[in-house]
Amino acid sequence: MEDVFIHEVGLRDGLQMESKIVPTEIKIQWVEILFDSGIDIIQLGSFVNPTKVPQMADTEKLFEYFSKPGKKPDNIVFSALVLNEKGLERGLACGVDMFCMGVSASETHSMKNTGMTIEEARKRIITMAKQALSAGKKVQVSVQSAFGCGYEGPVSEEKVISIVKEYIDAGLKNISLADTAGMGKPNQVKRIFDKIKELDDTVVLACHFHNTYGMGLANSSIALSCGVKYFESAFAGLGGCPFTKSPVGNISTESLVQLLQAKGIKKKFDMEKIIGISRIVKFYFNK
Repeated sequence: MEDVFIHEVGLRDGLQMESKIVPTEIKIQWVEILFDSGIDIIQLGSFVNPTKVPQMADTEKLFEYFSKPGKKPDNIVFSALVLNEKGLERGLACGVDMFCMGVSASETHSMKNTGMTIEEARKRIITMAKQALSAGKKVQVSVQSAFGCGYEGPVSEEKVISIVKEYIDAGLKNISLADTAGMGKPNQVKRIFDKIKELDDTVVLACHFHNTYGMGLANSSIALSCGVKYFESAFAGLGGCPFTKSPVGNISTESLVQLLQAKGIKKKFDMEKIIGISRIVKFYFNK
């Protein structure tokens, strides 16, 4: 159980719903605090249209800054979200370590988020993922709205599994399930992750839970028992998808660390540093 990793998405998912734009130099300061927290992966941003998500307009600048000698510890992985080929091209040009990309299990969410049908997104994302792997990059593919959709309600588990199976058949085995609308329930989380393991027990599993109905930590606990290794969270519990019906924050990184420590995972995470960055972020948005 010590082989568990936290993927901090506060700088991307956490900020994308905030109207107050965070200057690049402030983001850099927050990242540097995270370096000493024991966090494994930091998502610096997303390569999306800045007119639609203005908080992400400086994503290239962040990657370019931290690509300079001495600016990034060797043990830290920097990730970014990409939605299409243009985003992948931008990410490859500025030094992204790990690309995150996915397909929604909800037709409505897929169209609102990417302008693509599920079928079109499947084909394009798998091609993009293979391209990124060929370039020597880490890749995590996801199923978004995997546990329900704010627009459509319940999502077919068979649809989720069919997307996962396509990933596996394409040789993509770092797979995340994202509860974009925060509708997941523990028994549902267990059922779907167990089905994935039945398909292929060599898959590396990740999860991304929102806290719409207060179930994020309960779902994380179940995911841990299912063998999930990568947990995405946001400092101060910020976040929410701008293209879902009722965007609500992610599970907070500080609460996730408390859960992991209660489960006996004591390694490396510096709770003082993690609570400290959350307080700084909360103060910034409340002042």
